[in-house]
Amino acid sequence: MKIPENITTVAALQPDYMGFIFYSKSPRFAGNLNFEVIKSLPAEICPVGVFVNTPIDIILQTTHRYGLRTVQLHGNETPTSCKILQDNNLFVIKAISISDASDLDLANDYQSCCDYLLFDTKTPLRGGSGKQYDWNILQNYMGDRPFFLSGGIGSEDAERILSFVHPKLKAIDINSRFETEPGVKNTETLKTFLNAIRTNNQKI
Repeated sequence: MKIPENITTVAALQPDYMGFIFYSKSPRFAGNLNFEVIKSLPAEICPVGVFVNTPIDIILQTTHRYGLRTVQLHGNETPTSCKILQDNNLFVIKAISISDASDLDLANDYQSCCDYLLFDTKTPLRGGSGKQYDWNILQNYMGDRPFFLSGGIGSEDAERILSFVHPKLKAIDINSRFETEPGVKNTETLKTFLNAIRTNNQKI
């Protein structure tokens, strides 16, 4: 999210989380957004700062400026870095790129230093690829940390999501396939998708 008017209309749909990307190479870069826009979100929506290999001091400065209490890390951040952010009173979501079951081994390193994991599609780029991986791979995940299901989820995937069962599934992460352009969501498509999910599963 990066356009104030679009943020307002999406916020009216009452998502649990709303992401803001602070990675300057991303076409969804939110670093020019007035911090008051994020701080004025309804209390029920958790704003999340998304970072890629960002120095810890910059993450802390950014989260303070924008009033963020949750960060999502999409780079090669180490468990030590994640723990430092936790020690600075931030909730940490660590993204793990998935293409086969062996990629889940990396999740073991983050069990004690993250609040949640996010399983995304492994691609040469950082997020927003619109591509999916085989969700059945996640049945091999036996860790304690709850996870976000991510990676190329579109409006046509509502039924698949409702049939996906895992005891550690926390949330659904959606992005590029609901966009009219990078950082701008199609609120009508998003509303239809959320209604389909919420009508059939009160936990999401």
